[in-house]
Formats: sequence, C-alpha cells, structure tokens
Amino acid sequence: MNDFEYVNPVKVLFGKGKIAKIKDEVPAGARVLITYGGGSIKKNGVYEQVINNLPGRTVLEFGGIEANPAYEKLMNAAEIVRREKINFLLAVGGGSVLDGTKFIAAAAKYEGGDPWDIFTKQQPVQGLVPFGTVLTLPATGSEMNPVAVISRESTKLPSPIGYAKFSVIDPETTYSLPPRQVSNGIVDAFAHVLEQYLTYPVNAPLQDRIAESILQTLVEIAPACLEDPPNYEARASLCWCATLALNGLIAQGVPQDWSTHMIGHEMTALSGLDHGQTLAIAYPGTLAACRKNKHAKLLQYGERIFNIHEGSEEQRIDKAIAATRSFFEGVGVKSHLKEYNLDPEIAHTIAKRLDDRGWNHLGERQDIGPEKVEEILSYSY
Repeated sequence: MNDFEYVNPVKVLFGKGKIAKIKDEVPAGARVLITYGGGSIKKNGVYEQVINNLPGRTVLEFGGIEANPAYEKLMNAAEIVRREKINFLLAVGGGSVLDGTKFIAAAAKYEGGDPWDIFTKQQPVQGLVPFGTVLTLPATGSEMNPVAVISRESTKLPSPIGYAKFSVIDPETTYSLPPRQVSNGIVDAFAHVLEQYLTYPVNAPLQDRIAESILQTLVEIAPACLEDPPNYEARASLCWCATLALNGLIAQGVPQDWSTHMIGHEMTALSGLDHGQTLAIAYPGTLAACRKNKHAKLLQYGERIFNIHEGSEEQRIDKAIAATRSFFEGVGVKSHLKEYNLDPEIAHTIAKRLDDRGWNHLGERQDIGPEKVEEILSYSY
C-alpha cells in the first residue's frame, strides 16, 4: 500500500428527518441561494422542508440546473451571487446540482479571468462561497468530495473545486425518483468503486475489502431499490454506498484508473446519454481491452463479487467481465452502443477528442491512448 494523506472536512447528517438540521448549520442571518434542478423538489416535499428550516435567513432561488450542468447557466447564477451579496449556497438535488453549485461557489469569487480555466488550464480556485448540500439522488458522491463535472460547448470536464460545509443525506428523499435515475445511480456508484479497485495489486488488503464490501452491497440491494422504492433499509444502503464510493476513502494508497469515466464524459457530451448509461457501455470494454494489466484484480473481483471459481484463469476473467455487463443490464441500464442508436464511428470521435486535449495516457498505467480507446468501445457495438 502506498503512502497517502487523506482529508475530508464534510459533516454528514444522515437519516430520516435530517433536513431539519440545516437550521443549525446555515449561519443565522445568512443570505442564501438555494440551487436545484428541474423542480421535482417542489413536488415531493423536499423544498418545503428546506424552506421551513431556514428561518431568519434571506432566501433566493436558482433552478433549472441541467443533468450535465452548463457553464453558461452556472455563470448566470454566479452573477446573482455577486449582485445579491449571497454568502451561503444550498444545493438541493443530485450530483449535477451539487457539482454546479460547487462551480457557482468558485466562479463568484474568481477574479481576472475566465473561471473555465479551472477546468482547462488547472488554474487554482481563488475562493469559495460557503455551501451545503441536501442530497436527493445517490450516485456521484459529490456530497462528500471536492470534484465538479461541468459542460461547456459539447465539452464535459471534471476538476477539484472544494468541499461542502455539510451534507444532508435523507434516504426518504429518494423514494420518488424515477427508476431510470435509480438505475443510473447504482451503475455510477459501482463504476466509481471499480475505477479505484480494479487496477493492480499493491498489498492493500483493507482497501480491497472496503471496496469489495461496497460492490457486494450494491449487488445485494439493487433489486429492492428498484422493486420496492419505499424500502428505507435498501435506499439507506444505496445512499451510503454511493457516498463511500467516491469520498476519497477507498482511493488512499492504491492506483486509480478513471479511463472509463473520461470516455463516458465524452460520450455524454457528444450524444446526451446519461452518465450512468455511458459507463455501462464503456466499462465492460475497458475490462476486456485491459485484461492483461488488470489480470490479478479481475480474478479477485470475479471470485469475491460474483463467486466465480471454476475454469481457467482466462475463462474466469471472461465470466467476470460478462457478469459486470449482466449486472448493469440487470438493473435496467443497456450496455451496447446499438441499443442507444449510436453509430460505431463515435468510438473514433471520442478517441480523437481525448487525444486533441492531450488525454492520451489514461488508465492506472498511463498506457491508454486513442487506439486503446477505440478498442475499448469496439466491445460495446
């Protein structure tokens, strides 16, 4: 296991009724901007709970943050923050709302340039408007990590921004989610773990076991999450799995991949597919194309997650890859390009876009370039 430093300052308020706790977390007398997506929070009672627990604060709203939050729209919100002297942001929604709010918090404090440079030129964040989150869609882990993924002109980029002051995770807020969003969330959380686990051994048995426990739990609870939406125990486990999958814990001291996510971001930018859908398409291909590099961990993954013990090593790896695709399909997320009416040529376009931006050394060994990207997607036609 490699040396590491791990810091996570987010206070998590987990469980039923925890939205009531925001009155203790948002500063008294604050000027608050609530950010949200399409407005479902005004139909399922979450909005009312939030407003009722912000007494004595001046509250403004900014809605309509998209599933792939757009730079241009977020900059409008940043201008509102500056103009209205907002001193606290409260993101209420899923990962896209949380990511967008992180960017708003940074853009409102950015001086002397384009805040997009944080993503394209790795310019430092100059400051952050303090923000908290109320999570309504478990998937991205954005409630407990510093990363934001933002879109601009058919480009979707991730960058570290900063941490929330607090995050409320009440599993009951997820009951009204459409099945498609729950399915995507399960795939997203599963893929987050794989990016940090399915690489190569570095003598990190505890990290492996923590990662495997998240994967095993997702496999176990997925049916109940989809078939019985008001199953509190299943939804609570899903929420916590999604948070732990990407709060930095399982990444410490181990190599990480993230090539599938980079491919998926490009696919979303080009096609508009959901993030979870692009991961379901690309991940089996990543495992197939990179099976030599991932050989030992693929065998361990197959044995410990899908109970694959019989056959030669190569046969067991084949079964592990097939089981991964079957899991994605089993939770309702299709895993082939043709099922989304996407032309196979998209593989070449994605490879070129990544190469043009200099992202041609992806993966845990930095050996995934344009040809390998096309090979990865060739398994998903």
